Amino acid sequence: MLAPTALTAGQARATVTPIRPIALTAGEPSGIGPDLCLAAAGMARAWPLVCLADRELLAFRARRLKLKIEFSDYRIGSDVPFAAGTLSVLHQPLPAACVAGRLEVTNVGQVLGLIDRAVDGCLAGEFSAVVTAPVQKSLINQAGVPFSGHTEYIAARTHAPWPVMMLTALELRVALATTHLPLRAVSDALSIDGLLRTLQILSQALRRYWRVPQPRIGVCGLNPHAGEGGHLGDEELRIIGPAIGQAQAAGLSVDGPWPADTLFVPSHLARYDAVLAMYHDQGLPVLKHAGFGHAVNVTLGLPIVRTSVDHGTALDLAGSGEADPGSLIAAIELAAQMACCLECA
Repeated sequence: MLAPTALTAGQARATVTPIRPIALTAGEPSGIGPDLCLAAAGMARAWPLVCLADRELLAFRARRLKLKIEFSDYRIGSDVPFAAGTLSVLHQPLPAACVAGRLEVTNVGQVLGLIDRAVDGCLAGEFSAVVTAPVQKSLINQAGVPFSGHTEYIAARTHAPWPVMMLTALELRVALATTHLPLRAVSDALSIDGLLRTLQILSQALRRYWRVPQPRIGVCGLNPHAGEGGHLGDEELRIIGPAIGQAQAAGLSVDGPWPADTLFVPSHLARYDAVLAMYHDQGLPVLKHAGFGHAVNVTLGLPIVRTSVDHGTALDLAGSGEADPGSLIAAIELAAQMACCLECA
């Protein structure tokens, strides 16, 4: 990608103007989410951070991991510490005992409650952004709550009609036309209007948060060889191509549809500020190969700023001290950058 991000991670720590607190949800309590939150508490930062979690669980994990963290209770309007080794906690107690690596369905309500509280606080102006540690989707569904992912859940909570999932790693940015769908449902989920809306939201976000004056977006086809002129599928002719044409007519710098195995070649990628992939596993394996552990999941099209990690709950690593906090720290830094773009505009 030719266009740089507005701030590198190091620059964000040093230069972000103080903003309202960032809400950090601890995610699945039996996974690595609490460990990652504690790692974030240990870093130097230039913005206030509030962790939504069970305080006793955080304290227990800190002792187990031999981390010296000074906890304080968060109250609306109270000072939130910035210093490394401190963490302000909005305590939300777990209803059942938590054992690292062992899922407990009784705790699902608390997990979802953390998200709800963070999102509602952001909508009310209490928080400047929401950063989410990973949750266990299968457990939430087992509890009887239909849940396909944070993206869809937060979009419903904020009444956002068209959320767009994008992952970014360094200068590579990949947005998705569809998110958590079975592969057989992807074709039916594509429409000209939907792709046009996605391209508009993506272009607007690149201008607002990454300061790209005229974003260039490359669009993947759905089928191998982008349909081979209709011989390997006609979605490119019926849907994707017309959507690109309408986006171009609206003034967006968009082209394609390209075969994905062509578009993700570095020499082609260098022409674009972002790529729009048609489905989850078309775009994200490339991005995660390039930057796993440091990539950030961003939800565009919301009335709030929301970022997250690029990985799951890693139950086998919970409480071990071996979980890599790189993605969560990158997600917090990007959330701070995006919040600053809004508050300093």
